[in-house]
Amino acid sequence: MKVINIVGARPNFMKMAPIIEAMNQFPDQIDHLLIHTGQHYDEKMSQSFFVDLGMPKPDINLEVGSASHAEQTARIMVEFEKVCLREKPDLVIVVGDVNSTMACTITAKKLGIKVAHVEAGLRSRDMSMPEEINRLCTDVLCDYLFTTDHFANENLRAEGVPGEKIYFVGNVMIDTLLKHKQMASQLNLMQQFGLKAQNYATLTMHRPGNVDDKGTLQGILEALTEIAQQIPIVFPIHPRTKKMVENFGLSHFFAGGQRAEGLWITEPLGYLEFLHLNMNARLVLTDSGGLQEETTVLGVPCMTMRPNTERPITCEVGTNVMVGNCKEKILFQANRLLNETVDTAGVPEKWDGKAAERIVDILLSLFET
Repeated sequence: MKVINIVGARPNFMKMAPIIEAMNQFPDQIDHLLIHTGQHYDEKMSQSFFVDLGMPKPDINLEVGSASHAEQTARIMVEFEKVCLREKPDLVIVVGDVNSTMACTITAKKLGIKVAHVEAGLRSRDMSMPEEINRLCTDVLCDYLFTTDHFANENLRAEGVPGEKIYFVGNVMIDTLLKHKQMASQLNLMQQFGLKAQNYATLTMHRPGNVDDKGTLQGILEALTEIAQQIPIVFPIHPRTKKMVENFGLSHFFAGGQRAEGLWITEPLGYLEFLHLNMNARLVLTDSGGLQEETTVLGVPCMTMRPNTERPITCEVGTNVMVGNCKEKILFQANRLLNETVDTAGVPEKWDGKAAERIVDILLSLFET
């Protein structure tokens, strides 16, 4: 079986790493190539993750770079079509919900190549999110849909996807977390930053709905500054957010110095470094998707600064609370989580570190000759 594995952005690497490792257990049955579309090309945002996760160097880098959604998607499709025609794979595997996911799915399907989507069925019901459009387009086309939880299964069935296409396997991102948790725990990053376990918060924020409007971004930063009077907040700032903070003249919200205090910016961190900080944090604030899942497994309270989530399982079973981007609601929930005993709930079914093994076992049975 010849397989092409697709990655394009940082979250994809965390999802693909355990799949590649599982495939490597069957060298006589699976011949696989790793293609990096180059959707994220910043060293800290991309290359360091390959090193941290022990992933092989990509066999091919399409080097599409940054552009508008339409232009980036088009570049990926043009370049990936050449690869498919040359390599003639039996299967393309896409993960997550970035532009690379959708673009490679459409390209492969038009060439008659089967496609598997890992992390299928997630839905936010928010069509203002480019990721939601990518999810919908990908899932309707794919031949094999690998899901993380019962919500995803129900979403796909409600959309008319035949049950024989849906495979509930668990969460490959959690495979990666559980494998690297011990390694991350041995870092001394807290000491370098002057932090103590359970006595700081971490923050990620990059979504357009939070950072592209000055009033919204300023309100969030005002809330975070108040929270930071109780507990330091470490913010590995995304390049997009950094640019908007500077454009809007909001840099004064951030503390200076070499040690974490107040609302404190660092450069983007590698996977192991950020896992180390999150697993020891008192609280995580985010507008990311994957962090909602990771904090659930780590048992760390998570505040998601979005009006909706494609991962409601993290609210039903895990540690996640939706707070939107309203200053008052952010402050209310942060004060509650910092000053009350919080039930860290449980871990969703099959989030046990074996999702990638299940995926590869299913693919081997499907492609038996």
